[in-house]
Amino acid sequence: MALEPGILAGFLVIFLAVLLGPFKIHVIEENLEPFLLVCGIAAMTLSGFVEIPGNETGWRMEIIEEAFTAPLHVGDIFGIPIGIFQIVLVVGLIIYKWHSPIHKAIRKLTDMLSVKVLGFLLIVLLGLFSSVMSAILASIILVEVVNAMPLSRKSKIDLTIIACFSIGLGAALTPLGEPLSTIAISKLAGEPYHADFMFLFNMLGKYIIPGIFVYGVIGMFFLGKADLKDTGMKAADYNETVKDVVMRAVKVYVFIMALTFLGEGFKPLILEYFIQIPSGILYWVNMVSAILDNATLAAAEIGPALSEIQIKSILMGLLIAGGMLIPGNIPNIISAGKLGINSKEWAKLGLPLGLISMAIYFVLIFMLGI
Repeated sequence: MALEPGILAGFLVIFLAVLLGPFKIHVIEENLEPFLLVCGIAAMTLSGFVEIPGNETGWRMEIIEEAFTAPLHVGDIFGIPIGIFQIVLVVGLIIYKWHSPIHKAIRKLTDMLSVKVLGFLLIVLLGLFSSVMSAILASIILVEVVNAMPLSRKSKIDLTIIACFSIGLGAALTPLGEPLSTIAISKLAGEPYHADFMFLFNMLGKYIIPGIFVYGVIGMFFLGKADLKDTGMKAADYNETVKDVVMRAVKVYVFIMALTFLGEGFKPLILEYFIQIPSGILYWVNMVSAILDNATLAAAEIGPALSEIQIKSILMGLLIAGGMLIPGNIPNIISAGKLGINSKEWAKLGLPLGLISMAIYFVLIFMLGI
């Protein structure tokens, strides 16, 4: 059944607010996390007016619990719950305590290697290993290395955005990398795919691994354009306080909570419209993962009844589009928060790079059948 016009209009208003608000209104950009949380609460409330047979929508205790616990638990190490909040906080405090030797080591590395070579290695290695170390840890390493490199602000932003595309792709290769891959494997664990730990690596590796190296080359190109005589080409001095470290972790917590509510709130729209769309078109429609939680979209769209090409198209569309805007994935959120990158600065490179990447992969998957 189609959604009532008033409900559909409400979802459209919330969607446009999330998409355009940070670009058009400065106070929203400055308070992005609480703004997204308000939009997520509005979407959840609106979805409560929709009834879909066989599916629960709107406010319920398990979603509230998920929103509060999602930032705190992505897995367990020796029985200890590990989440994005704890990793950002603990690693932030470690860097605060030992920032001098850490930054000194990074700067020594920049003296040994050219900026272009270091940029290439950073993009490629973090992209390849994010599936093992997790996208969260990879993005924290990224921002510390970028901060310590002798680059202008614009070059740091360019390098960070390209690296986040690489990390976002690479993290999907195993269930350790990010929630999307964990959900995809759990959805496809039974007949006919019997998805195991290496399932996504085997299915998507031929797209993702070359893509990571291409992003590395693109990063070298952008760094090659940088003027090394620019007075802005310098390593940033570490000037954070403990309060800054704690507040960044709190902002990440609120961000993840907001994305949980947004993803669940838009569930009626996804179930009623998105999953009915042919895979070739859905690939492009999934660009909404630039502002919505791609794990939620994957959970709604992926199932064992899909063909392999449908699964490929859904996952690749979600993964690439996730790099376009700051809310698109965890590396973007962490990197933008640490380096103070605003939505306009991110979109200036993120949108064209994402669109070109999507066009290339569309040709490979749908037109050449690779």
